[in-house]
Amino acid sequence: MDFNDTPEEAAFRKEVRAWLDANATRKIDDKASFRARNDDPELLTKAKAWQDKKAKAGYARITWPKEYGGRGGSPILQVIYQQEEANYLVPLGFFDIGLGMCIPTMMAYAAPEHLKRYVKPALHGDEVWCQLFSEPAAGSDVAGIRTKAERDGDGWVINGQKVWTSGAHYSDYGIIITRTDPSVPKHQGLTMFFLSMKAPGVEVRPIKQMSGGANFNEVFFTNVRIPDSQRLGNVGEGWKAALTTLMNERLAVGMPSGGLDVDELMELARDTDLEDGPAIRNQQVRSKIADWYVQQQGLKLTRYRTLTALSKGQTPGPESSIIKIVAAPKMQDMGAFAMELMGPGGIMKEEVPHAAGFQAQWIGGAGFRIAGGTDEILRNIVAERVLGMPADVRVDKDVPFNKLKG
Repeated sequence: MDFNDTPEEAAFRKEVRAWLDANATRKIDDKASFRARNDDPELLTKAKAWQDKKAKAGYARITWPKEYGGRGGSPILQVIYQQEEANYLVPLGFFDIGLGMCIPTMMAYAAPEHLKRYVKPALHGDEVWCQLFSEPAAGSDVAGIRTKAERDGDGWVINGQKVWTSGAHYSDYGIIITRTDPSVPKHQGLTMFFLSMKAPGVEVRPIKQMSGGANFNEVFFTNVRIPDSQRLGNVGEGWKAALTTLMNERLAVGMPSGGLDVDELMELARDTDLEDGPAIRNQQVRSKIADWYVQQQGLKLTRYRTLTALSKGQTPGPESSIIKIVAAPKMQDMGAFAMELMGPGGIMKEEVPHAAGFQAQWIGGAGFRIAGGTDEILRNIVAERVLGMPADVRVDKDVPFNKLKG
């Protein structure tokens, strides 16, 4: 591993820092950042303004071709920008799905006139995109979807339901995977489209979370009509298009950022008194913190492998899957431990300074263990593609979808 910037990378990092210093406010601490992200009703408006400012400066999507508003830069330059931006109090998260998953899929399959129409507004934050994949009966098994698209003249009619769709309630457009042929095995009868989330027949219902938020949604489609020109890829080859999206999703989700970590947990332990004195002096507390510190360092070094590969122009290996397998449970377990350490105060979000962040981390950790691939799916990826272990037995492999039971 090489932890040092090349001269080109160091110059770019200096450029980015200077621009951020001139256009954003540096973070004071992560707790202030948490409050700013969650307590501001104008956050989406501010996020759109920040996205537009980044796009005009050429930082919104550094790796994209110049004709699409990017710089044609290397992935490591994108990483450097994200590393530096993480130190500033700016509104993030609204465009990750659209720019990280949806628009790259559009670039791979959409017609040139559609790219001309949709890429720039997405890049500048004028339009937000969502990804319509998961369904009530098809979460991790994306190929098991039942939402159907049927031919109707020179267009298609879509009926069905999606669920856990992040950001659908504020999105303008989405990419959707549908079943167009139920008479063939499930991976073969899929077709992908893009559509307007404001089209007649599209109904978005936010799902209330136990945290009090409603960040993801159910989306219902009732006789939604779209032209064939909004198809992405060939009919029946939706799985191929879906893999393009899912590969980008793995990279976009990666390791959680902006959460509270070992440093904040140590601070909490210093400020919390147990029956035998300060929690930081309790052997069991110290042992827990030490375990998470070791995990944190392992995650950092594993991420450096990815960064080193990117810096050399290489394709990263399975690091993103490994990182998420470790990081997501760690995030949730630390939140639970911190709340237990605070006792009754751990459930008092507003009155206890530490509680809001750790409580949100504990609650949100469950979702992060699902987003971008469940723990089980990622373990299968590592087992089969890294360790070379036998693949899971698939009894439905060659069975037409309409012949499957259940």
